[in-house]
Amino acid sequence: MNMSQWRSSVLDSKIKKPMPVLSYPGIQKLGVTVRELIGDSSLMAECMASVAAEANLLASVSFMDLSVEAECFGCEAIVTDYEVPAIGAPIVSSLEDAEGLRVPAVGYGRTGVCLDAIEKAKKLITDRPVFAGCIGPFSLAGRLIGVSEAMIYCYEEPEILEIVLQKCTEFITAYIKEFKRRGADGIILCEPLSGMVSPAHEEEFSAPYVKKIAQEVQDDSFMIVYHNCGNFTYRMTESISHNGCKAFHFGNAIDIKVMLDTFPDDSLVLGNISPSDMFVNGTPETMRAATEELMHRCGRYRNFIPSSGCDIPPKASWDNIMAFIGAANGYYLSNNQS
Repeated sequence: MNMSQWRSSVLDSKIKKPMPVLSYPGIQKLGVTVRELIGDSSLMAECMASVAAEANLLASVSFMDLSVEAECFGCEAIVTDYEVPAIGAPIVSSLEDAEGLRVPAVGYGRTGVCLDAIEKAKKLITDRPVFAGCIGPFSLAGRLIGVSEAMIYCYEEPEILEIVLQKCTEFITAYIKEFKRRGADGIILCEPLSGMVSPAHEEEFSAPYVKKIAQEVQDDSFMIVYHNCGNFTYRMTESISHNGCKAFHFGNAIDIKVMLDTFPDDSLVLGNISPSDMFVNGTPETMRAATEELMHRCGRYRNFIPSSGCDIPPKASWDNIMAFIGAANGYYLSNNQS
């Protein structure tokens, strides 16, 4: 698929299909647990296909599992039946640890499962782009070093942080290239930790590495969607908007209209209904109201795509999911009647 042409067609269309980060709730359709899902590439592909069959969305989005890459480097993954996997204790606490950190081979651990899953999903989902998922460089460094420690290292130990970032970027670039080789049309690159530091530190410790990845992997056939659900992304719009990515997905901690007013109108901007407040704990009625309010404020922008603010949790209500899709579609139908 020519993703440059796809992006242009989306921008030119008066009706935008929603593109929520929707994959994990497919386990409800298959009757499996998260624990069973993440170790089986066929189940992962079937889960994505079940979501595609249920909802007519702009694209199919893979699982936002930010433990995969850190586990591959040597961290412990904490896996449960119905929650997204997490990461245990960090593994880098000194310059010696950073210098001795080995860059794993692509395909090691569960990266091989994720790669196989995308290859299989592409055979099952043929009517829309298929996006794989991957953690961003600063966010991966934060899992290897520790989130609080990584933020402190921006001030006190930048040398350690930069060594780890270089190794993270090397691995992520190779990993994404393999997704591309397996047929993925793009990647959602998740960099939420950079949205929690100062704009100066985002510009120093995240943006250059994201830009390097984008330069290495993005072309007419492959697109990066940059995801950041950090609280302070609205303070770093200049840096983020020039990191080389073609689409940007933001969380519900910020006012997405601020991003739409700031970003170029040929960059897709996606977001940002709360996964926890609305998709999990809301009702169809509150979901419709929240989505209608979002669409009223943002639907007129040619580059806006309605989405969730982050990945939708495994046990989210399908009634709420369908209410979101229905309300978003309803806005465009009511505003584009001849």
